[in-house]
Amino acid sequence: MRARRWSAPLRALSLVAALGIWQLLTSYDVNLWLRFEQFPTVTDVARAFGDRLGSDTYWQDLTDSLTRIVTGFALAAVLGITVGTAVARSRIASDLLGPVLEVIRPVPAIALVPVAILLFPSNEQGIVFITCTAPFFPVMVSTRHAVRALTPVWEEAVLTMGGGRWRILGSVVLPGALPGILGGLSVGIGVSWICVISAEMISGEYGVGYRTWQDYTVVDYPGVFVGMATIGLLGWITSTAVELLGRRLTRWLPRTENRPPSPVRHRGPESPAAEPAPLAKERVHP
Repeated sequence: MRARRWSAPLRALSLVAALGIWQLLTSYDVNLWLRFEQFPTVTDVARAFGDRLGSDTYWQDLTDSLTRIVTGFALAAVLGITVGTAVARSRIASDLLGPVLEVIRPVPAIALVPVAILLFPSNEQGIVFITCTAPFFPVMVSTRHAVRALTPVWEEAVLTMGGGRWRILGSVVLPGALPGILGGLSVGIGVSWICVISAEMISGEYGVGYRTWQDYTVVDYPGVFVGMATIGLLGWITSTAVELLGRRLTRWLPRTENRPPSPVRHRGPESPAAEPAPLAKERVHP
């Protein structure tokens, strides 16, 4: 309980300390091995952030990026869980889809931008395609491994009670693989933000990534840091939402985090071993 009580103040203190170091380095134009004389100060970024909050363009860019993330990530979650389960449960699906997926998986999603430009008639559809491709593979791989790691005893128990294939899928496979699936979703949401911002910078016409790159081209460095801060906040909010959803769906799992270790008593070398309790004398009736 004591560690949990100090957790929030320590996190806030670490953030304040990082901002304070940033302010000192940029205010005094520190130029050692790293050059901070061209960096905007924290106050400059805060002032630019306040100006952006009062403009409609900022909120439009934020809405566009969030729409792309939600659409692409939702498609990746559905497709990744479906394909991962099929590959893990079916030999035919594994033989047909496995080689193609393993060849495409090492290709970075941002390298598919030319493919998206050629395939889709609009930049919006291409960016959603990139945003979907990026988290698809973490979700698919984690689902595949989680399903294959399930013990067959549970499935045999459902079969013994007369359950069919769909009953096994809904009662055993998906609930049992849920912790692994949620791990892939947590990784995938971070990858989604990396790729959607990169795609907006390359081929977008609006969005947080596009606006950040435009600020860089016009040498508006406070605006660049406003875009970076916005991306960080949005990524943190969406990652926290996925984590909270995972906690709610896996409430039946035991929680070990933030739990103090149980004290273990060690017997000293000089302490004598405990003697066994004497047996009760058996009463003999005359």
